Amino acid sequence: MIRLRILLFALLAVLAGAPFAPGQAQGHDQAPPPQSRVGHFKPDELVQAGHSFFGSISRGLAEAIQDVVSKWGLPNGYILGQEGTGAFAVGLRYGEGTLYTRNAGDMPVFWQGPSLGFDFGGDGARTMMLVYNMRQVTDIFQRFPGIAGSAYLVAGFGITALTADGVTVVPIRSGIGLRLGANVGYLKFTRQPTWNPF
Repeated sequence: MIRLRILLFALLAVLAGAPFAPGQAQGHDQAPPPQSRVGHFKPDELVQAGHSFFGSISRGLAEAIQDVVSKWGLPNGYILGQEGTGAFAVGLRYGEGTLYTRNAGDMPVFWQGPSLGFDFGGDGARTMMLVYNMRQVTDIFQRFPGIAGSAYLVAGFGITALTADGVTVVPIRSGIGLRLGANVGYLKFTRQPTWNPF
């Protein structure tokens, strides 16, 4: 199943004209930022982690992170990963990455979700998700509903906010491809990869 997921990511990346490196999706090549005394991550730590992950497309990342932090404060976790999406009215999104936390270690996570709306096209994206108000790492394993059409752009990065049971996930995406429209849907985070978006 993992091979099929990698093929899907590779196909979406090729269609979008972006290089795809499966090893980067898990984020194992870079170390998490250095720890501080509190359980939250500071903006400079997030920018450092993001720059090493996004690479040459990271211009404007600091501005995007500062914008998110000014609205939601300091996160107590973040995810670095890669995802692919496609839609023709009904859409699907699949992704995988690593959740970094201050006190509970790092762990692989997978996400998937359907969408419905006036939405057409496809894209592949590297994604940084800032996670707020986690009491424990298992809080991430649930559905986060949202309206993707409410996304806004900061310095070329797309930003949305999804909330469930007091936990907020704010994806910051730098994508390549064409995706037009607005949709409603959710992201479901799981411990293992699955093709089932529901």
